[in-house]
Amino acid sequence: MFGKTRAFSGFAVDDIDRAAEFYGRTLGLDVCEEHGLLTLRIEGGTRVLVYPKPDHTPASFTVLNFPVDDIDRAVDGLVRRGVAFQRYPGIEHDEKGIARGTGGPPIAWFTDPAGNVLAVLQED
Repeated sequence: MFGKTRAFSGFAVDDIDRAAEFYGRTLGLDVCEEHGLLTLRIEGGTRVLVYPKPDHTPASFTVLNFPVDDIDRAVDGLVRRGVAFQRYPGIEHDEKGIARGTGGPPIAWFTDPAGNVLAVLQED
């Protein structure tokens, strides 16, 4: 039924203007704001809808993952842009906040201004 659809995902934030600033300037994504909604245009044609929700509660899980070739360089660059990395109990993180040896790729989590969890992870 949906085998050929161009589905997209989305998530809520409490402030579209702050989200546009963060996703556009801090993360360097191509963002488009129309009708009070924000669209993140990701390489390869992927689109993510970011919509306002006044009573927003941040997602407690990762809503968006950014695969990178070099996680150390990506984390360093994000830190220079003011991004703080999260540390979760029960997961060992290095001094940069990167979790390595978790059974998956090296990964580091951070949040957007609305508190939604995002991740940068090493791509093979």
